[in-house]
Amino acid sequence: MALAPTQRLPLALPGFENVRRAWHNAYEAFAARLLPGEYYVTQCDEGIYTTLGSCISACIRDRVTGIGGMNHFMLPASASAEAGGWKSTDLSDATRYGNFAMEHLINDILKNGGKRQNLEVKVFGGGRVMKGMTDIGARNITFAHDYLKTEGLRVTSEDVGDVYPRMVLYFPATGKVKVKRLRSLHTNTIANQEIKYLETIVAKPVGGEIELF
Repeated sequence: MALAPTQRLPLALPGFENVRRAWHNAYEAFAARLLPGEYYVTQCDEGIYTTLGSCISACIRDRVTGIGGMNHFMLPASASAEAGGWKSTDLSDATRYGNFAMEHLINDILKNGGKRQNLEVKVFGGGRVMKGMTDIGARNITFAHDYLKTEGLRVTSEDVGDVYPRMVLYFPATGKVKVKRLRSLHTNTIANQEIKYLETIVAKPVGGEIELF
């Protein structure tokens, strides 16, 4: 088992200081943990991980500089986006809707030195874990594909759909992704938590204390 290194936690980019990060022996790296509605961008050699049911995570990086990040969202788009507009200046919307989660992730990568022509994208999640409900996962997958096509960004790899929850670990510096499909015993727990999360984001802005484990 790897021991925690003597060096300090990598410096977070401005605006991301409150995302939880720690050394993980299993990953042999520092890693940021994303909750639903969060996103994280880094220029350092560290991981980003989250657990997904019907939610989607886009992993995007500049393949030349290694700067990149990940988001985690459920609802595909706000009413304004469905009416024809992607853009928003309201950061709280990024915690609720996929269109803003994608926009803020891409913009922060570009703002910190990434180049649009160098971006590579990987997409994960969208499992059908909520039985008897509308297939939110499928809607999320369709949204992600449509959004990225509209933005002129190509998906280089993905693991989406089916009925599995997933644990996703992403290293922007190298582009490496590890995906673990969780066994069925986790499905009901994740589905119930996603239902509560969905009710929360429809009713009000997202809080930061919901974790899908």
